[in-house]
Amino acid sequence: MQSRKFGRTGRQVSEIGFGSWAIGASWGEVNDDDAVAALHAALDAGVTFIDTADVYGDGRSEKLIARVMKERGGDRPFIATKAGKRLPQQTVEGFTQENLTDWVDRSLGYLEADTLDLVQLHCPLTDLYYHPEVFERLDRLVEQGKIRNYGVSVERVEEALKAMQYPGVASVQIIFNAFRQRPAELFFDLAKKNDVAIIARVPLASGLLSGKFKADTRFEDSDHRKFNRNGEAFDVGETFSGVPYEVGLAAVERIRPLVSDDTTMAKFALRWILMFDAVTVVIPGARNRAQARSNAEAAALPPLSGAVMDKVRAIYDQDIKPHVHQRW
Repeated sequence: MQSRKFGRTGRQVSEIGFGSWAIGASWGEVNDDDAVAALHAALDAGVTFIDTADVYGDGRSEKLIARVMKERGGDRPFIATKAGKRLPQQTVEGFTQENLTDWVDRSLGYLEADTLDLVQLHCPLTDLYYHPEVFERLDRLVEQGKIRNYGVSVERVEEALKAMQYPGVASVQIIFNAFRQRPAELFFDLAKKNDVAIIARVPLASGLLSGKFKADTRFEDSDHRKFNRNGEAFDVGETFSGVPYEVGLAAVERIRPLVSDDTTMAKFALRWILMFDAVTVVIPGARNRAQARSNAEAAALPPLSGAVMDKVRAIYDQDIKPHVHQRW
């Protein structure tokens, strides 16, 4: 496992992290034993970055992480959480000092931590990025010692570009994968210049890029890949990266011949992301020990050739770009 510098925080983190949405909720049933085993397997494989949120299972994900930390002892990995989605209605006015403090205090308790390594605003309304007072409130939480760093989790490149104008923003989490390539344009260059860490989420396009799905694949009622297929519950870009399911399946079949026989399409998709040096850490989810171990193994794959990268780009341009590029 290789490490990359987490922006101007000075911390080093593994380039493959652990995304813990799946062990919290909205990805079908995952029992506590499997979730704990997945976390242990990731950490055993050298993962030193865990991403969670206060709303993943209404705190379940954070509590499971705390349980694993207690079982392992020793140095804690870099643990990032998110705040803001607990608002009953998403408004800029809801991001008061009192609410931000309450959310942070709740996560401190659930994660059993004295200070949070990183708190990210959890995909707030675009308008929030034009309210500097919200970021000043986060600065106060840093001054109080409740959080070490803060960042944002965004839906759109526009939001990422605006967020980086605030000097306290240490990181930006954004959807980036072979089906969502727009961030690699202007945003990546500016993030490198500003020494802002990039957390790449939804790296497998909700599993599409694992190559395991078919037209007749069925998802559980509690899985967002069923209940949010058209954006019914939250931004549709979080589900299959906003790519229409059948379009994504067809594009996967065009990518499949590029994957060598000694690896999997999922590992190939993660390695593709790591080819971009602006990316600090990619955070695939895992519902069990085997998935966590497989994700970590992607870091050991050799670099992809320029020819392969060009072919993936061509597939994106031809099949995927019209559906997603300008939207996010």
